[in-house]
Amino acid sequence: MMKKCEFIGENGTFRLTGAQRYRDLYFPIAGEYGLKSAVTPQMAGDAKLDQNHFLYEPVSSCDIQNRRFSRNFWVMADGCEPWSAMGCSSMQRAAVYTKKEETITVTAGYMWQEIKTEGKYLPLTATTTMFIPVDRNLEVIRVEIENTGDAPLAFESCFAIPLYGRSADNLRDHRHVTGLLHRTSVENNIISVNPTLSFDERGHQLNDTIYFANAKSEGQNPDSFYVNQNDFIGECGDFERPEALFTHAAAVANGYCENGQEAMAGFRFAKTVLQPGEKKQFLCMAGVCHTAEEIDGMLADLSEPKEVEYELTRTRQYWQNKVNLKYHTADENFDRFMDWVNFQPELRRLFGCSFLPHHDYGKGGRGWRDLWQDCLALLLMNPSGVRQMLISNFAGVRIDGTNATIIGEHLGEFKADRNSITRVWMDHGLWPFKTTKLYIDQTGDLDILNQEVSYFKDRQVMRGTEVDNKWTEQMHWQEDTRGKEYHGTILEHLILQNLTAFWEVGEHNHLRLRDADWNDALDMAGDRGESVAFTCAYSQNLLELADLMDEYAKTNPEILLLQEAAVLLRDEDGLFDTPEYKQTLIKEYGSKVRHVVAGIRIPFATETIAQNLRAKGIWLQEHLRKTEWIEDPIGGGWYNSYYDNDGNALESAGENAHMMLTGQVFAIMSKTATDDQVKQICEAADRYLYDANCGGYRLNNDFGEIRTNMGRMFGFAFGEKENGAVFSHMAVMYANALYSRGFAKEGYRSMDSLFRQSMDFDKSHIYPGIPEYFGRGGRGLYAYLTGAASWYLLTVVNQMFGVRGQLGDLVVEPKLLASQFDESGIAEINLKFLGHEWTLRYENPNHLEYGSYRIQEATCNDQALTVTDGCIVIPKNHILNMDARVNNKIVVHLNE
Repeated sequence: MMKKCEFIGENGTFRLTGAQRYRDLYFPIAGEYGLKSAVTPQMAGDAKLDQNHFLYEPVSSCDIQNRRFSRNFWVMADGCEPWSAMGCSSMQRAAVYTKKEETITVTAGYMWQEIKTEGKYLPLTATTTMFIPVDRNLEVIRVEIENTGDAPLAFESCFAIPLYGRSADNLRDHRHVTGLLHRTSVENNIISVNPTLSFDERGHQLNDTIYFANAKSEGQNPDSFYVNQNDFIGECGDFERPEALFTHAAAVANGYCENGQEAMAGFRFAKTVLQPGEKKQFLCMAGVCHTAEEIDGMLADLSEPKEVEYELTRTRQYWQNKVNLKYHTADENFDRFMDWVNFQPELRRLFGCSFLPHHDYGKGGRGWRDLWQDCLALLLMNPSGVRQMLISNFAGVRIDGTNATIIGEHLGEFKADRNSITRVWMDHGLWPFKTTKLYIDQTGDLDILNQEVSYFKDRQVMRGTEVDNKWTEQMHWQEDTRGKEYHGTILEHLILQNLTAFWEVGEHNHLRLRDADWNDALDMAGDRGESVAFTCAYSQNLLELADLMDEYAKTNPEILLLQEAAVLLRDEDGLFDTPEYKQTLIKEYGSKVRHVVAGIRIPFATETIAQNLRAKGIWLQEHLRKTEWIEDPIGGGWYNSYYDNDGNALESAGENAHMMLTGQVFAIMSKTATDDQVKQICEAADRYLYDANCGGYRLNNDFGEIRTNMGRMFGFAFGEKENGAVFSHMAVMYANALYSRGFAKEGYRSMDSLFRQSMDFDKSHIYPGIPEYFGRGGRGLYAYLTGAASWYLLTVVNQMFGVRGQLGDLVVEPKLLASQFDESGIAEINLKFLGHEWTLRYENPNHLEYGSYRIQEATCNDQALTVTDGCIVIPKNHILNMDARVNNKIVVHLNE
């Protein structure tokens, strides 16, 4: 499996030899202060703080390898053309697939990359390490040159890094003109670019940002500098064959200034002589700051090799500490693969859904759905601080149950939409409850439901169908009739989100699709489209919220709700059966809260509200079972997932069967599908959707037509992105749904297929981790920044290993297959729960299969545990009384 990409040691460190042969490879590196970089095996890629502040020129997936600029280091020795330590000279690139091809080996771990280039044109080896210190907006690039020959090697050398220094918008908007704003200078061996103005979507503003670089070599400063890109590459050269290095063109000295030109961070060092076996380090640091005084502080303690090594070690340790989940199964590759799945939510926290080459859509930040799903992983790995994060996130909910879609830079900061377009994704109201429920299960903190939070307010009203003409730009939060900011409990927010969704239905009495649901590309059925899939999902929310309120009622027999919300609680006999009435009712509620609310809250018995929600959830499931089940004459069956803009069901059985995965996921997960129907869904999904060559279950089979009455996805090539790719997120949720219903073998098939496809480098062509999807030929695309990682992690911990919280109690109920235990019948997981460290060890000496084994006995720190209904429950109160300094060890013996 791991022919080309292999793990070395723990903490996810991996190695890939011959990495320069693969066009789509890039690696994410970031710090905590805002700098985010993408770097290829040959040190191309970009670095940026945000959309408006790029240190290097922005690159997308289409041009990351095609453009000629990179972070480069040149060696100029007599008798040879200038040689690149990154393999980025025209001479070296032309030698690909010939006997003169040099080998580049990438070794990488959390937030650092090392490339080793073994010279054939010169008797040397170059080892280049790059990282970003946790607390500095600074790329550190260390190049170590070793003389591998048997004679002294004399050479001059030069760092050559093109600087961009402006907004990504300027790639096509005033590219040349914004270069005229550049003021580039060399002072104390630092090249800095300080544009006079910034031109971007914010307008013309005085610039407040400095882009800079510095280089040195074991105490030796450069003897000259290149600060102008055109002067460096010359009239007939380029960045892979820069004329200045071939013609020995004069460089500039300290004190030089250059105005209005594309900037260059070029540092030329005087001749060095290395004896055989001798090494020398060269260091370049490039960063972003706001004042010249900051530069010295950012470069401090990074001038000597030992200081750089210390900072690298500190950085590596910092990110390793972020991942506190470890696994031991029969497959060591899977255990190490999970190291990267564990780390991917951290990358999404920093990069959002943008700022890597494949994620070239949008202008930064995270969307609403991403915000809540990323919290799932944080709750398992790093729960400290999640409570306040959740509370702040609820401030993005509007009083009509919709929400802001873009999260700002700071906690609790929201925007209506990235592109100022009025849109409503009908699934958005679903995710806050799912994340909040996980939080409560992990902590037992029901009191979070009592926390009061404001509501987001902008010009969108009537669930995005109309505009509030009384709204002003100063009104960011929902106000009452007195002009005061209205606050409601988190429980009220959850009730409003789910009840407003319940009432907003289409002609088939399923929830309206609106502008899209989870599948953003189902965006052309806003008038008559309905999402059967998420009608299932909301039914589960309503039922589980009702169950949670039953528990909440034990200490909170009464709750307060917004006076206007009373209309959403109607439940007269026969009322739910009439779509027209539901549509009138949601409009009635929208009208009541159109601009301001009365600010009056009225009391309800908690039990009464729970019963109301439960009745609505039950009705939805019964309606779905009666109307949306499709029997396949070949065998099996499935649930229709959508209605299109002509009011027709999207899926059908028979000779030209059309099937989508999304509807099956939520039908299974919500328990809308019966156990017998789950079996039939699995049969149909294996027939129509499973493709072993592409990583498992496709999002849909080939509909063979452009469906402009459904969404842009049908205009995509089949097998790409939302149109029939193996979309990791939904494939993982399919597995999670199956596990939750006890279909572990079927769920494992989907999880294992994704893992094996990801790690089969010959097919996936990606570094370890799970990508957004697998496209043509099974190639992994949109690496790292996917919510699939959070769901994969959640499924492995809560379902496979069966370790989960239940209102703060620790529950152990394994669903591991026999093949997942090692030769001795052992499987193990290390994790945190309620602030305590746990090692959970399963012993299955007879290698019994799931469904055949049961928990025979178990101990915690050598004390016997009680087994009840096939699982172990350690109460929250008992855990809180345990010594938090002790790593608690649970041993579970499995037998027939």
